[in-house]
Amino acid sequence: MELDTDKLDAAALAILSLTLHDGRRVWKGVDWAITDRLFEKGLIENPSGRAKSLVLTEAGLAEAQAALARLFSKS
Repeated sequence: MELDTDKLDAAALAILSLTLHDGRRVWKGVDWAITDRLFEKGLIENPSGRAKSLVLTEAGLAEAQAALARLFSKS
């Protein structure tokens, strides 16, 4: 089965947004391949390092909120 990584990235970003704190910071808790793709898309700041959290870019925060509503809101 081939997976749509764009959909996986959107879902991961939406779920990460549930841990939002200190402005745009979220807890680092998803697969590194996903964080690498989110970084390449400009949705998070560089995920490398020892920090246990990630920082969403302004675009990432907006996309996270949109993905959360689109993917998980009740009708």
